[in-house]
Amino acid sequence: MKSVFFFKKKNIKISNVFPNIKLKKNFLINNIRPLHLAEKNDITFFDSVKYKDQAKKTKAGACITSENLKNFLPKNISIIVVNNVLFELASIAKKIFPNSDIDYPDLQVNKPSSNKFKNVKFCNNVLIGKNVKIGRNTIIGSNTVVESNVLIGTDCVIGSNVIIKNSIIGNRVIIQDGCKIGQKGFGFIPLKKKNFKFPHIGKVIISDDVEIASNCTLDRGSIDDTSIGNNTYLDNQVHLAHNVKIGSNCMIAGQVGFAGSSVIGNNVSIGGQAGISGHLKIGNNVKIAGGSGVVKDIEDNQTVMGYPAIPLKDFLKKNKK
Repeated sequence: MKSVFFFKKKNIKISNVFPNIKLKKNFLINNIRPLHLAEKNDITFFDSVKYKDQAKKTKAGACITSENLKNFLPKNISIIVVNNVLFELASIAKKIFPNSDIDYPDLQVNKPSSNKFKNVKFCNNVLIGKNVKIGRNTIIGSNTVVESNVLIGTDCVIGSNVIIKNSIIGNRVIIQDGCKIGQKGFGFIPLKKKNFKFPHIGKVIISDDVEIASNCTLDRGSIDDTSIGNNTYLDNQVHLAHNVKIGSNCMIAGQVGFAGSSVIGNNVSIGGQAGISGHLKIGNNVKIAGGSGVVKDIEDNQTVMGYPAIPLKDFLKKNKK
C-alpha cells in the first residue's frame, strides 16, 4: 500500500541545490532516502561509520557526507562533502518538502460519509481527512481524527480520542484510547541563535495483528519510516521515536521509550520503564528486564538487565550480597 503525505516541490535539479559542487550526473531529485533504500534519482546521506556497509552498496544518485567518510561510497555517485551532514540534509529536506517540519492541523477533515464508508462503524464526533481509506468491519471510536491519506485495513478497532496521521495500518490492528500516531518526531539542529527544525518526511507503518494499548506515541520517520512488525504488542504509554523499527511477535511493557533509529528484532520482550538509546540494533529473541537502560547493541538470544544493561548472569553476580 502506498500513500503520499507531504507536498514536494517539483522539477528541482540537484545542480540547483548544489551549484558549487562538481556532480557526476545532473538529475531531477525524486526523493531523499536512507542509504539502503535510495535509488538513482534520490539524495541520501552518510554521517556515521556505523553505516559503512550500507554506504558501500547504496544506489543513490548523490550522497551528502563528510570528508572522513567519503571513501566508503561507490565511485559512480556524486559525493557532496560538507562540514555538518545533518544540517545540510535538514536544509535540503526543507527546500524539497517545505511543510514537513511543522505538523499543521489538517483543514480537510470532516464528518465521514456513510456512502463512502458503508462497512465501517463510526462513533460520535469522528473526523476523517481527504483520501482516507478504511477497510471493511473496522470500528472508529468517539472523538478520533484520521487525517488525510491515511490507510487503515480491515477488521481494525481504533479507540476514542486517537489521532492518526501520516500512517499506513494493516489488518486486525487494535489501537486503544488516547494514542497519537504519525506526528513529527524530536529532531533539530542546534544553532547559535535558533534551533533548526529537522523535517520529517517519513511515515508510520503498522503491520497486521498489532495491538497498541492506551496513550502510546509513535512518531513518524524523519528520512526513513517508523515501523512495527506483525503480532507485536505495545503496552500503555510506550513511545517510539522517529525511524524506530520493531520486529514481529514482540512484547513491549508499559512506559518503555525508544530513541530514534534503533532497530529491534523479532520475538523481543522488554519490561516496563526500560529505555533504548538511539541507533542501536537489538537482536532476535532478546529479553530486556524492566527499568534497564540499553546503551549498546545486543546480539541474538541474550537476556540483559541493569543500567547500563549487561547480561543477566553478570548483573546477578555484580549485585550479589
